[in-house]
Amino acid sequence: MTSATHPTPTPEQYGVGARFTLSVYDSDYVRIILGALGAADTTGLTIETNDISTFVTGGEQRVLAYVQSVVAAAARSGAHLSAAILLSRGCPGELQCALPPGVHALAAAPIALPESGVRARAHWSLYPLLDAGSASPAAVASAAAPAAPVDHMTPIYAAIDQAKASGVYSGSDHYATRLDGDLSAVLETAANAWIGVGAQVQHVVTHLTVSINSPSVVGTAAPPATEPESRVP
Repeated sequence: MTSATHPTPTPEQYGVGARFTLSVYDSDYVRIILGALGAADTTGLTIETNDISTFVTGGEQRVLAYVQSVVAAAARSGAHLSAAILLSRGCPGELQCALPPGVHALAAAPIALPESGVRARAHWSLYPLLDAGSASPAAVASAAAPAAPVDHMTPIYAAIDQAKASGVYSGSDHYATRLDGDLSAVLETAANAWIGVGAQVQHVVTHLTVSINSPSVVGTAAPPATEPESRVP
């Protein structure tokens, strides 16, 4: 929500970005990781890599395309790897975030990624970080109105339904929803739920722990016969 007085922030000003750590379980991990980072297209992005993780900021589509490219390139080495991926947008405490007054929640176009040919399994969690006032625009407009209780579960359950419709939902575990499918489909599912909730909630974070080329024996992706409705991502 913006006005002529307060133009729409850029993705960098709004705090759109990702931080991810790629762990490769192979003696040649340095070459694999650095090669994957070096081969990815960085156009339109700001990227910082340190001894712990890589930070990337820019538009949602470009950020996810970069993360997909890096993870897929490392996966094609055949080595077992995991990727811890955090996506955030609208963070009021982000170092490069400069939200003007009156900006609450900004919509963004859904992302679309080309099929990678890499099978990924992931644990996915979604966190709409709601303040009490943000649940009711009318309450925000009236300083005298009491803060309304926040309903954070509705967008979470809607995101689970979207994951089921996308075909990558694979069940629920404690504190996470399990996704299984092509890496691009897994990332699209999580990112588009993150973007969808972000159209109504300013600060939204989502987290994925992705496993690829695992030596563990796994079956085909299929939801359990009984889905525990109390579980959330």
